[in-house]
Amino acid sequence: MSKFEGSIMGMGNPLLDISATVGQDLLDKYEIKLDSAILAEEKHQPLFKELIEKYNPKYIAGGATQNTIRVAQWMMPKQPNQTAYMGCVGNDEYAKKLEECASADGVLVHYMKDETTPTGKCAALIKDGERALVTNLDAANNFKPSHLETEKAKEIVEAAKCYYIAGFFLTVSVDSLVQVAEHALANKKTFCLNLSAPFIVDFFGEQLSTALPYADFLFANESEATAFGKKHQLGEELKQIALATAAMPKKDSSRPRTVIFTQGSQSTIVACDGKVSEYAVEPLAKELLVDTNGAGDAFVGGFLSQLVNGKDIEACVKAGHWAAKYIIQQSGTQFQGSSSYEA
Repeated sequence: MSKFEGSIMGMGNPLLDISATVGQDLLDKYEIKLDSAILAEEKHQPLFKELIEKYNPKYIAGGATQNTIRVAQWMMPKQPNQTAYMGCVGNDEYAKKLEECASADGVLVHYMKDETTPTGKCAALIKDGERALVTNLDAANNFKPSHLETEKAKEIVEAAKCYYIAGFFLTVSVDSLVQVAEHALANKKTFCLNLSAPFIVDFFGEQLSTALPYADFLFANESEATAFGKKHQLGEELKQIALATAAMPKKDSSRPRTVIFTQGSQSTIVACDGKVSEYAVEPLAKELLVDTNGAGDAFVGGFLSQLVNGKDIEACVKAGHWAAKYIIQQSGTQFQGSSSYEA
């Protein structure tokens, strides 16, 4: 494995996305509704194998953080191997496929291998432009801080300048997150966090309150931001919530926190140091819209690709908007060729 000399490291829940166009018969067989996202139950277990054997699926290295890291790498085409990613997988064919897909996108992956649990998977069933997601987290749930003690992990953590972790990882290993965040704090590096989902705010509040003081940048969409505002009694207006969240206690008070709230096609709100700004989103013709799932992950990837190159917030948001606009015109977080983004 080559030496990591990049700038961005992500840590999260790796999932092999298995995406296929299916008929109503398969949806009925597994009692799955379009436009839903569910965790796999016992009855869904044979679905993954059936997709692979009968539906000629596409494979994508997925999971929220891994998607963001892949987009960030894609947005830096003249700077290969700028990104690295860690998470837990099984020791199986799915893990090999996952590593193959992520590596093909230019990401250096250093997965922890769990010998006893299969690799996490997400089946994306597509029919008539709509899709249903069935996720089996499996090994993704089993990341341990011990993996950060491996030589390769130490090398990646030491080399990176910016760390990104989605809130979903708070359900897996807060200790691992804190270990990376402490390194960022001690070395004046950048630590970024995403709220990821309202359920993280509502049911993993204690874990979130452990992570938040480390966050130099905090990302969320409007529903997550609203949930956070409600939980912490910060009001209902997004700008107000953004300002209040930016002002919450921070481990390194010499560097003010920047809070970024996206709102789909509505403007993006950025708050830092008592000031709030709005950035308009360029509209997309409705007929070009394919799949909004993954837009938030893509936005962060675009944003980080410019942040690590010393660009100002406006340039970072612009790149985030561009990446999100590109991804919502694809099915799933995948790219055609090199990025044509001009900073």
